[in-house]
Amino acid sequence: MSQSLPITAVNHVGRKTKRLEESRKFYREVLGFREVSRPNFDFPGAWLYNYGIMIHLIQSPSASDPEGDIDTRGDHLALNTNDLEGAEELLKQFGIPYRKNVVVDRNISQIFFRDPDGHHIEIATYPPTPAYV
Repeated sequence: MSQSLPITAVNHVGRKTKRLEESRKFYREVLGFREVSRPNFDFPGAWLYNYGIMIHLIQSPSASDPEGDIDTRGDHLALNTNDLEGAEELLKQFGIPYRKNVVVDRNISQIFFRDPDGHHIEIATYPPTPAYV
């Protein structure tokens, strides 16, 4: 058996955006990330941090558009919450469309929604990691 890469943690998730200011505001105000310093790259973007992970917003004309149905099986960023009902109320207050889903055999209720560029985000209250093993 071959040895796996010596990875110790997830550092960041990169998200291409056509709507840098709108996405920056979304990740700060809706998801609670705070902006942190970013190197002086030759392209616009923003780095945001919270919950032990960074989101790198990268302005790009090839970013996706927020069209179509909310997809619970597509690529997504999953975040844990201890107050799913409160999170749902805030999504309503922000006017953000969402879709609810239940993983019956794990008793996990999920809410899926999108950022301004259509990237899917999932929030749920997950069991501790050992429940998966």
